[in-house]
Amino acid sequence: MRRLLLALSLSAGLASGAFAQSDEIEANIAAQIEAFEADDFVTAFTFASPNIQNLFRTPENFGAMVRNGYPMVWRPAEVRFLELREIAGALWQKVMITDGNGQVHILDYQMVQQENGWKINGVQLLGNSDPAA
Repeated sequence: MRRLLLALSLSAGLASGAFAQSDEIEANIAAQIEAFEADDFVTAFTFASPNIQNLFRTPENFGAMVRNGYPMVWRPAEVRFLELREIAGALWQKVMITDGNGQVHILDYQMVQQENGWKINGVQLLGNSDPAA
């Protein structure tokens, strides 16, 4: 009986750790989206990983890429977090974003842990779907 309780306690602890990790990742993505909505590209840039920051060099370049390439992230009508998955050792957070026209977009955010918390290391557009379907 003690072993069963110990096993249940350990698995509950692992699950709560996974939930905490998921909460931190979702908070990071949500904060970046809020910064985009405010046109605060300096703050939005801080949620990007060092690799992304090196690629775009400046918050202005980063902001231009998001406005032009990911307008649904820049001006979402609704954001919903789906599942967090591990793929080939990397964590990917699936996010459903509805844009101002009602179009639904599914995006995958690759997350990396840094000394100062979780950072976004890239975003893939997985597809669009018709919300009426």
